[in-house]
Amino acid sequence: MTAEDLLLMAQDDGRRYELVRGELREMPPAGGYHGNVAFTVASIIGAYIRGKDLGAGFTAGFVTRRGPDSVRAPDVAFVSKERFAGDRPPDGFVETAPDLAVEVVSPSDDAASINAKVEEYFAAGTRLVWVVYPATRSVAVYRAPTLTEVRREGDTLDGYPVFEDFQTPVSDLFE
Repeated sequence: MTAEDLLLMAQDDGRRYELVRGELREMPPAGGYHGNVAFTVASIIGAYIRGKDLGAGFTAGFVTRRGPDSVRAPDVAFVSKERFAGDRPPDGFVETAPDLAVEVVSPSDDAASINAKVEEYFAAGTRLVWVVYPATRSVAVYRAPTLTEVRREGDTLDGYPVFEDFQTPVSDLFE
């Protein structure tokens, strides 16, 4: 299956999917707390990027690989203005890797699948990944596939190297 096939299928049945090396994977709907945390993260990042006119925020599919195709759908993503080819995002999947990808971990997620996503984002050109753990109210910050720092309540989350001066208390993500 290709990214184009997935785009047509997603429009037909309204379900959420990811494509991993040509293999279709259905994604269960997010639970209430997961969705609330993702919305909060998107709101915080959105206010920051709009206030500085840095680029665009997304809750969309990104083509992370071609031949066979992979399309990943981070819970929240950011792409800088410099990496866009046009004035507005495409109608289809985004072909540019996000500068920042945020995954909010659900109870059904396993460590291997989260690690695979992190590696895939970096292989596609992503510069920063946050893996948000609502159950422990913590964030794993990846500045490279193997460079991880864990931030907990009481800590500050920063956006380096994507956002030079972004900071927010970790606890704000879970309110």
